[in-house]
This record gives sequence, structure tokens and C-alpha cells, in this order.
Amino acid sequence: MFFLIILVLILLLVGLFFMGKPPQAEKITFGVNFSQKHTQGLGLHWKETYLALLDDLEVKNIKLLTHWDLIEPKNNEYSFEDLDWQIKMAEEKGANLILVIGMKTGRWPECHVPPWAKDLPKDEQQKEILEILKQIILRYKDRPSIWSWQVENETFFPFGECPWTDINFLRKEIELAKSLDTKPIIVSDSGEFSFWIRAARLGDMVGTTLHRRVWFKELGLYVRYPFTPSYYWRRAKIISKFFDKKVISVELQAEPWGPTLLYWLSLEEQEKTMNLEQFKKNIEFAQRTGLDTFYLWGAEWWYWMKMKQNQPEIWQEAKKLF
Repeated sequence: MFFLIILVLILLLVGLFFMGKPPQAEKITFGVNFSQKHTQGLGLHWKETYLALLDDLEVKNIKLLTHWDLIEPKNNEYSFEDLDWQIKMAEEKGANLILVIGMKTGRWPECHVPPWAKDLPKDEQQKEILEILKQIILRYKDRPSIWSWQVENETFFPFGECPWTDINFLRKEIELAKSLDTKPIIVSDSGEFSFWIRAARLGDMVGTTLHRRVWFKELGLYVRYPFTPSYYWRRAKIISKFFDKKVISVELQAEPWGPTLLYWLSLEEQEKTMNLEQFKKNIEFAQRTGLDTFYLWGAEWWYWMKMKQNQPEIWQEAKKLF
């Protein structure tokens, strides 16, 4: 009888999260992620790439990744010139920004600890992180282009070269941000391996990832995630019902994910997880989840494909979204 009950529960869960057809959002907003450091890693001129996103693609929504080591290369010596320019250009082009702040803000190595802070004790590192958050928020809180702060990136997901994970410290970061500004706080979590409960408890809005075909290092092979659009829709409805929080996708896969960093991945390997056909499939899948906001992960790579590989097809396809 016990095993029968378990089987019934499993079938009910499968039916709840994997079956059914979510209603499509009346209006879907697409944006992109942008990382100055990642763009430079691809061998691109980062200002040229950023302007191409604004002028050629006419992107109006950008999730801008800040990196601690770029902003504070030396202790208490801040370099805001590049970030100032990115925000200024966005405002001139009428674009809206999410600013990702903290130690873990996305792109390898995920946690962007400056060299001078790497060997500090944990409590000293946390003190310095709170200070850089304070500096960023106070500097930019009145800029009209910034509508939200995303505090850290996928804190609950163990990925990247990070010295520690501390949810209690995330609470302190959020408390600090709220004490300095009234903009909503996004807390992000894995779209595939989480029910977003912790993110919903802490943030004003939940940011989720959505990946379709990836290199799974634990298995040593490429996998296509078996999740259906309903898998994302049902969880978003649960978050809405019990926490009254909106779920948006802050990272929709639109670039390869292979066994090494993108910079070192051959074109042949890149095509195993991302090409024009897969790009279109990912967009179509996203549109069927019922969510209405997606920030695509990979815009810098589209430009690299266009400028360095003479393959502008994905760049041209992306134009249709904006």
C-alpha cells in the first residue's frame, strides 16, 4: 500500500508539473544580459558590442552584470567610469536596466572577487561586499534607467569558483539594498533544479534561468532537459499564489554551453548546444511557458559570431525579438 501511495503521488506530481498547456502571455518582453568582462574575454571591443546591442538590435531591456573586481580593483579605490558609460548610453537610447550587484554576478568565474580581497577572512570579505553594494546603490539609485537591483546571481545554486555560500549574508545584502533605495529586489535561482521558494521569500521578484541543451559535467555528456513549458508555468503560479511575487526569466539560454569556457570551445562543439535552429526552438519554448519577460543569455556571443566568424544568422534572427 505504501508503494502504491508513493506511485500515485509521483504520477500526480508528473501530471501537475509536466502536463498541460500554459496560456501564452498577451505581451512578451525580451531583453539581453551584458557583461563587459565576458565581452572582452571573447576578444571583442566591449563598447562597440554594447552600442551594437542598443543601435543595431535596438534592445530596450538589459540585465547589466557588474563585476566587483572591475569596479574596485584596489581596496577603497573605485573605478566607475565604464559602468557610468554603460548606464549613460542606455539612458540615451531609452533602455531599461536591471543592475546585478554583489560578489556572484554571473559569467565565469561567477564570483568576481578582486585579488586584494581573495585572502581576506570571510567576515572581512562580507564587510567589503556590503561596502561595494552601498557605493553602487548610492551612486546610481536616482538614475531613471535602472528599475531593479538583482542582488547576487543564483546564490542557492552551487556553480562557479566561489569562496563560500551564505544565505544569511544574502539577507543582509537585501536589507542593505532596501535601506538605501525603494527599487524592487530580484533574487535569482536555478530554473531547472529549484522550486524558487527561498528566492520568493527573500526577493520582491523571482528571477529564473531557462536552459534547454547543456553539457552536464556530472554525467560527462550533453543533455537536453526533459522539462516542459508547464514545468515553469506551474511553479510560477505557485510563487504567485503563495508569495504574491512575479517570476521572470533573467537568463534564457541563447549561447552554447559546453565542457569548457566558451572562449576555448570549437565551433563544432558550440553547435552541439546552440545554433540557429536551437536558438529558434529556445525562443519558441520560452513563449509557451506563460511567462512574459525573458532576458537572453548570449548576446555578446551573437556579436562574436557575426564579427569574428562571419556568421550573422543568429544576430539577424534576434533582431526580430526587439
